[in-house]
Amino acid sequence: MLMSGLGRRARIYAATAVAGAFAVVGAVLVPSSFAGEPGSVQTAAAEQKAAAELSPQEMLNRAATWLTANNGSQVPYSQTKTWSDGYRQDCSGYVSMTLGLSKPGPNTVGLAGDRSITTPISLADLKPGDLLIDADGSNTTRHVVIFEKWTDSSHSAYSAFEQRGGHGTDHRVLKYGLDAGSEYKPYRPVKLTGEVPPETPPSAQYPNLAQGATGADVTAAQYLLRARGHMTEADGSYGPKTVAQAKAFQSGSGLVADGEIGPKTWPKLIKAVKKGATGDAVRAAQTQLNVYGAGLEVDGSFGPATDKAVTDFQRAHGLAVDGSVGPQTWQALVGTR
Repeated sequence: MLMSGLGRRARIYAATAVAGAFAVVGAVLVPSSFAGEPGSVQTAAAEQKAAAELSPQEMLNRAATWLTANNGSQVPYSQTKTWSDGYRQDCSGYVSMTLGLSKPGPNTVGLAGDRSITTPISLADLKPGDLLIDADGSNTTRHVVIFEKWTDSSHSAYSAFEQRGGHGTDHRVLKYGLDAGSEYKPYRPVKLTGEVPPETPPSAQYPNLAQGATGADVTAAQYLLRARGHMTEADGSYGPKTVAQAKAFQSGSGLVADGEIGPKTWPKLIKAVKKGATGDAVRAAQTQLNVYGAGLEVDGSFGPATDKAVTDFQRAHGLAVDGSVGPQTWQALVGTR
């Protein structure tokens, strides 16, 4: 959901106040002037810009390290603490870490306003490693995210890395800055050079299921047929009744009714599911996740265990980690072996 105005502000948690002049984190003393989002732009431009140039891929690789740096979990959010690498654990400290800026990192105002760090660009020019920054307001409303890639050809959303209040490091699909009048503006880090290598087209292909087939793919297809109102036993055996229900679904979907579930039928048969969903489409997803060792109970309830299994699968297969089983995740689940 696109966030603006109060809706956006409600999603960014207020910082914990610093007691005294310093916050102590382990053996590190953090001056209170760096603990949150300082009100003025840091002027030491030479110190804020690291000497070496940086490739977009290296920046994104650094961003991914905080997803698991906390003993396998994300680095927690804080405006008053620094992580073991010396960077502040808020959004701007996180971005500073990925760019190798001076520690504990400038605030969002500094990231947006210092031309030795970033330069404004247009939305149409966004490339991997660019930033979308809301530098307005106070330390409880400002935010910055790292653009990774567009999720579709219409540029209606993008995958991004961010350090967000109440959660910590995240890699998910966002829409910040895409609506007219948004407070989020696009910037390119000055030190980024080169391009991210083009992605290899996905190798996962939907399987072709026909009468006589057995296994988890058949079970998942049967659950999906049930989710579409075409009732058949989800027994993993592609028999005459499944063929009949597949033909009925295909006929109603404008497809050739041959009773086989292949690359043209799968995209129309799948249903997107996410946390909180229930029913046979969730059972289909759970069945497929178990093929990869998730060990889920196939109960049709998309709860925390299923959510974790989905995000783990997405991360392992280079997908946007948004916890939603949509078209790309379905294709990887069913087609990757």
